[in-house]
Amino acid sequence: MTMTGRSPALDYSVRRRSLLFGALGGAAGLTILGTAATATASPADFNFDTGNFIRDLLAGQDPRGTLDVVGPMDATIIMWSSHKVQTSWFDAIAPYHPTAVGVYTRIPRRPASEHTNRNKNIACLHAMLQVLKGLIPERTTGHNGVPDFRQLLILVGLDPTDESLDPTTPVGIGNIVGKTIVRFAQQDGMNSVGLIGRKYNPIPFRDYTEYQPVNSAFELKDASRWQPQLGPHHRRLGPLVTGEGDKGIFVIQQFVTPQLRLTRPVAFSDPSRFHLDPPDFTNAHNRAAYKRSVDDMLAASAGLTDEQKVKAEVFDNKEFGLAEAVFGIARRHDQELGLDGWVQLFAMSATARYDSLVASWFQKAKYDAVRPFSAIGHQYRNRKVTSWGGPGKGTVHDMPAEEWASFLNVSDHPEYPSGSTGLCSSEAQSARRFFGTDTLDLTISVPAGWSLVEPGITPAQPLTLHWDTWTEFVHDCAVSRVWGGVHFRETVERSIVFGKQFGDRAFEFIQQHIKGHVSH
Repeated sequence: MTMTGRSPALDYSVRRRSLLFGALGGAAGLTILGTAATATASPADFNFDTGNFIRDLLAGQDPRGTLDVVGPMDATIIMWSSHKVQTSWFDAIAPYHPTAVGVYTRIPRRPASEHTNRNKNIACLHAMLQVLKGLIPERTTGHNGVPDFRQLLILVGLDPTDESLDPTTPVGIGNIVGKTIVRFAQQDGMNSVGLIGRKYNPIPFRDYTEYQPVNSAFELKDASRWQPQLGPHHRRLGPLVTGEGDKGIFVIQQFVTPQLRLTRPVAFSDPSRFHLDPPDFTNAHNRAAYKRSVDDMLAASAGLTDEQKVKAEVFDNKEFGLAEAVFGIARRHDQELGLDGWVQLFAMSATARYDSLVASWFQKAKYDAVRPFSAIGHQYRNRKVTSWGGPGKGTVHDMPAEEWASFLNVSDHPEYPSGSTGLCSSEAQSARRFFGTDTLDLTISVPAGWSLVEPGITPAQPLTLHWDTWTEFVHDCAVSRVWGGVHFRETVERSIVFGKQFGDRAFEFIQQHIKGHVSH
């Protein structure tokens, strides 16, 4: 496929929580930003025969989603759930495709006369409902005011109480797909039900690997290893959510879902087969390399520009940084893709991201590498350093190293590799393979004062960000983690290469299922 025309700029002036990655799996961003010209004005207007449920329904709903249910820093749970949702779409339309077979299901193919847009839309919506009911039930109960996905189905004329399992109808096909994926997800090692290692009082997504950090939040015993950060109960969450906070209440980080490394990936079987060199630059015994890593981080922090700060926040929010790129390229190729192409693209992207995260979590647990905030304090202790001085303070020259803080909030897991960089790199490579081009043509317009780290201050003037290619997009995604102070430069450089291979695998995996070249 070839890219034509210049895409309209996404307007980030509207900053609400969206349905992107979590419950609705990566499709609602343009409406959340007030720019979804293709979204239906009202769900009641949705046309099953000509419409596209991703573009016209999911992109037009109340912006609150999984992030009202799952903690906004729990990227692993968000990516895990979004993969299950988006794969349910793929499996739901497979019986209405000439050759495709599902990833998790093998429902008999329907006659060609039934391969209609209407049947595909209905099947996908029912499959999604069942996945949400099983994995994120709050999204189907109106829990604490979270929008109820069942109401969307009612508004478009569907019956969310229809539990038919008739494989000859779109409702039955969707329900079968959704229920099957839920059963798989509850046994895939993520411990979503919380019963692994417990008989009573289950704790969903509880770690059962018995991971214990070498360092405490109060003492850095080993300067090469990850140290949990001590922070306020409602931490600064970057460009996703701002919490007013519980003054005086502090919490200690825990490695978020370390069991992800043991879950079942999609396009490969064993994450240990993928090599990643040890992070010698975080080895405190390699003093020269360690100091270079620290000094590079301090230089990046001291030299932060408004554009770098904005990009750091854009990419830190996986909804804006990742989902908008896929949604934008799908919208530009809308006529070529059709509903089938949209579903295939999103399933492939979700597979690439999820698999890259599983492999990254294997390496994170293996190397357990120190984060920059710990390394800087260890290297210079109470000596003065030049750095970003905190929200609104600009660059300062008299900061004790032990008081240094990153521009972005530090995620709850070890340094190496960078999960965020792997997500960008894997998604980009799968899209390159899918469209046969590196062209992205993504523009984002950011108003003055947009930042949630420095609200009303950064950027001082409106900014327009543009990426001509996926290569440029991935580079900025990677280096934004350095600007944000949460990853060392060598970490993100290696993570680009590491993540790219999962984009290739996801593309080939989905193509095999589209062509039906898999075991039945």
